[in-house]
Order: sequence, then structure tokens, then C-alpha cells
Amino acid sequence: MYTALASIRIREGKEKQLVRHHPWVFSGAISKTPKNGLEKQPAVVRVEAASGAFIAYGWYDERSHIPIRLLSWDSAQIPDQSWWIDTLTKAVQRRQLLFNTLSQTNAFRLVHGEADFLPGITVDVFASTIVCIISARVAWFHRLLIVQTLQQLLNPTVIVVATDSAFCGIEQLKEVVEYYVDGQIKPTMPNNSEINFLENDLLYTMALGAGQKSGFYCDQRENRARLANYAQGREVLDAFCYTGGFSYNALKWGAQSITAVDSSETALERLASQLQANISQGKVPSDSAKRLQRIKADVFQYLRNMDQDRYDLIILDPPKLAQTKSQVPNALRAYKDLNRLAIQKIRKNGIIMSFSCSGGVSREQFQTAIAWAAIDAKREVQILETLGQPSDHPIRTSFPESKYLKGFIFTII
Repeated sequence: MYTALASIRIREGKEKQLVRHHPWVFSGAISKTPKNGLEKQPAVVRVEAASGAFIAYGWYDERSHIPIRLLSWDSAQIPDQSWWIDTLTKAVQRRQLLFNTLSQTNAFRLVHGEADFLPGITVDVFASTIVCIISARVAWFHRLLIVQTLQQLLNPTVIVVATDSAFCGIEQLKEVVEYYVDGQIKPTMPNNSEINFLENDLLYTMALGAGQKSGFYCDQRENRARLANYAQGREVLDAFCYTGGFSYNALKWGAQSITAVDSSETALERLASQLQANISQGKVPSDSAKRLQRIKADVFQYLRNMDQDRYDLIILDPPKLAQTKSQVPNALRAYKDLNRLAIQKIRKNGIIMSFSCSGGVSREQFQTAIAWAAIDAKREVQILETLGQPSDHPIRTSFPESKYLKGFIFTII
């Protein structure tokens, strides 16, 4: 698999981003692909400029929607099994500071895909459980090596490997969930599939192999904590609340009332069960159940129908609205519509926390959508804070797509 490498040349003029270490090679950039077995078996290839000069080693798989994923730009370092083990080990080691400093949190991202030079996989740890989400065929091909390395490094109770349903179609992968104990696959989840973990000293539970992505979004950890500055005494709307991360932080920091809205009944049920656990352990005020209302609804419709001046703090944290570049225009219209409704209906001097996790939408585009929303709402907006993703979700400068989470805290004046 790693010897007698085939060479693939890039069309003239298409190599600039690749030389700068962008890892994706699309079919339109490929000049010619040799047919010496590559059409049947994915493999490491040598990627060259039109002149024949070395660019990088990459993983070629013609069934992937990105046929070449560049891995190593060092001509002396072929990305073999040792490369995968070393690259994964270094990604975990870079997070060691988080393990040592965040005593009230035990949920982190260990691998952030291409930002850690590991394409098509994210790895999150929740207490003693690791969850790997696979969005590319190359990661699926190497999953056993990844599992074995994580088992040796961290010795978790269980490792869950799941394919990302959002990418299964374009990557020609099946929707699969696998469970590994001591590095060995098990037919079903061993023992209790419920796990408990802490974020900002708040208790969360999760059913392994269920829910969205890994089952919990630890990329909002620091942004949820910002509610310490804004929640006190406010009437809060937590839109797209999922399992309640923002809601619990608002309760913790003294919100007068919270309305948690989501279209998923399962998510709202988990929100309720987690709330009781946090109350019983004294992590949120004892009267929190009276102050939190759960509503199953389409958030767009809820915003259209809700009363004027009902809330003075609104949190907008929608799921990814643009999976591809072609979906960005529609996503920007949706972001504008969401923010316009919130700006129109929030109380005067109210606070809005608004987020986008669509990697194809830039921070500038998102801010422009909010600006146009304010114009259409005929209200003035002041941005108080600019938010992003935490350090365990690093941004690789040669791969701008890794800078995906952006947010603003703004007030209506």
C-alpha cells in the first residue's frame, strides 16, 4: 500500500493552493490519473506539479468527492502507518494543557480533522469515552489504526466510531456506528450506553451513537460561559437549544426565565432530564425547573409568531445551514431572516448572541447578514463581542475551512 507510489500530476495553474499546504485536490485539478490499480484500491500517491516537481504525498480515492487528500509535504516522509500514529499522537499531546487546566470540564476535542492534518475525522473525549466522527473515506480506511492508537494513548472505557450522515452520500459511505473496548470491536454498546461528563461544572448526559454528530457540541464551551456577563435577571430565549448547553449556563448565572425551543423532542427530553440532575447536585438554582419552559417548534416559525418585547436576551445557535459552497447564498438569507426577526422583536436594549457554524460562510459575510437584518428591522445594532471556537478546535492557516464557528454578541439601541 505504501510502496511503488503512483504519481499524479496537477494541471498547470492549479497547484498554487496545494503548494501552500491546502489539503484538498478536486478532480478538476488533476491532469491525468494512472490506471495501475488506483481505480480499484485507494492508496498513497505522489502529487506533482505540471513540471514534475514534488508537491506532496496524498491519499487517492476516486470514490471520494475529494479524490486526493494531501497528507505530507515532506518528500522524505511518506504517510505510512507510522505517520498516522505520530500525527494522531501529536494532536492529542497538543491538548494536554486542557486536561491539566480545566478542572471543571472533561469534554474536549482531541482531533479537529484537517486542522490537525488528519482528514475526515473529528475525535471528542467525554470523561472516559471517546467518540470519533468520520466524514471521509480515507479516515474510514484508517479507523482501526486510529482506534488502536487512541486506546494506547488514553485507555478509554469505550471508543465509538460513527460515520457522519451529512457526508455519507457524497463519500459513498454507509451510516454505521461501531463500538470498541480495549481496541476490539463489539457488536453492541457494552453495558450502559449513557455517559456523564462535565462542562463548566455543569452536568451533561449523552446516549452513545445517538443524536447529532458526536452527541454534544463542545465547540461552544467558552461561548456558553460568556452568559456569566449577560444572563442575570433576563428573560431568555434559547433558540435551537438542542440539549440545553446555553440554557443551563443562563440558569447558573441568574436568568429570570428561559424558553428553550428546538424541533427535536428527543433533545428536549434530554434537556429536562439533565436539568433535574443539575438541580439535585446543586449546580443550578433549586427553582430552575420553574424558570425553564421547553417548546417543540420550528424556530423560524416560533420567531415569527412570538410576542413583541417578550425577551431581552436571545440566543440563536442554528445547525449548519450550508454544507457546500453552493448552499451559502440560501444560508445567508436564512441567517438574515433569523436575525431580523430577533432584532425586530427583542426588547429595547436587549442582547442577542448569534452564531453560524457553516464553514463556507465567512465572518464578514455573517456580520453583513446581521447588518442587513438590522436595516430591514429598522433598528440600530452595536456589536459588543466577537466570538469563535476554542483552542481545542484550532484553525490551520493553510486550511481556512477549519475556521468555521463565528458568533457575535450585540445589543439593540
